[in-house]
Amino acid sequence: MAWNEPGGGNQHDPWSGGGRRGSGGNNNGGGGNDGNRGGSNQGPPDLDEALKKFQNKLNSLLGGSGKKGGGGKKGGGGDKPRNIFALPGLLLIIALAIWAAMGFYLVDQSERGVVLRFGEFQEVVTPGLQWNPPLIDDVRMVNVTRVRSLTQTQSMLTQDENIVSVEISAQYQVADPRDYVLNVRNPQLSIENALDSALRHVVGGTDMIEILTSGREILGSSVRSRLQSYLDSYGTGMLLQTINVESTSPPTAVQDAFDDVIRAREDRQRIINEAMAYANSVIPAAQGQAQRFIEQGQGYRESVVAEAQGQSNRFNALLNQYQDSPDIMRERLYLETMSTIYGDTPKVLLDVSENAPLMYLPLDQMRGAGAVTRGSSNDENESEELDPRVLERMRSAQSSTNSSNSNTRREGR
Repeated sequence: MAWNEPGGGNQHDPWSGGGRRGSGGNNNGGGGNDGNRGGSNQGPPDLDEALKKFQNKLNSLLGGSGKKGGGGKKGGGGDKPRNIFALPGLLLIIALAIWAAMGFYLVDQSERGVVLRFGEFQEVVTPGLQWNPPLIDDVRMVNVTRVRSLTQTQSMLTQDENIVSVEISAQYQVADPRDYVLNVRNPQLSIENALDSALRHVVGGTDMIEILTSGREILGSSVRSRLQSYLDSYGTGMLLQTINVESTSPPTAVQDAFDDVIRAREDRQRIINEAMAYANSVIPAAQGQAQRFIEQGQGYRESVVAEAQGQSNRFNALLNQYQDSPDIMRERLYLETMSTIYGDTPKVLLDVSENAPLMYLPLDQMRGAGAVTRGSSNDENESEELDPRVLERMRSAQSSTNSSNSNTRREGR
């Protein structure tokens, strides 16, 4: 009979080490090899036997009948009473294990988890592995690093009762996850309505020409401050990053006229810039020239003062000499003065009285010598003509001299 047949005397497999030493003929009846092993577990376990053992333990736990080892007969005690709470308890334990495993979750580095217990705020969990009881706590993940954006294009009325179209965009982040989840039902719709309200309030208090030209930067900053105040008062938990005014344009019917106005303003600004550049180039040159004139004036003043002081010192020295010898100094000063006067003038003084004899002087040489001493600056004075009477006397004297010379030559012949 095989070792594993039902009802057999040997209920142990050859690898389980069922034979024991000192147990009589059973040790030898199972084969010679079992006696040599001495009850040691030398082989792999039997999978069927392991399943049977697990089934027997489960049946015993649930209160079912179990078979004893030996000859395969039922025990004299009969079936055990079944435990009605065993199976529900086991199922409850398994359900609890599954429920506990469902409570583990991972929070990303860029996220925060808002924990609600039966709808009531409990805490804000940080990044990492977290656990909350499932079906009791509701964890809502909020990304706090992503920059969200929205863009709106609206036509609205300005302060001067004109219609202008404005395209504006906003970028924002979640600053408070609790307020972002609990205080507003739809955060995206809330910020859109708040942006539209802030934009209409600012545009309604500004003239259209400012919105279209130089007032766009002021418009963006005003809308940003007002929109952030709205979001803070609503408790949305959102923080604005930037507000960009993408474009501002007038109505289509008057677009060409406004383009002409803008071009005229650009030309005006260009001319102003050119004038400023010219002024920046001319003013430094004028300032340098003015400084040069000032320095020249100061130098001239110092030279005049020094020359006047020198003349004063010279006069004082002459005064001392004059006081010592008045006559000599008077004569000396007279001669020096006359020498200076006659040395600088090109004129020749002649006595042209009727009875006085005419003295012939080398006027050309005298005038040439005077020109050399005077320099090139007195060329016009050198060309002055002599008195007509002097010229007439000189011609008559020259003619009489020529006639006397000719008579003398005749007499010599």
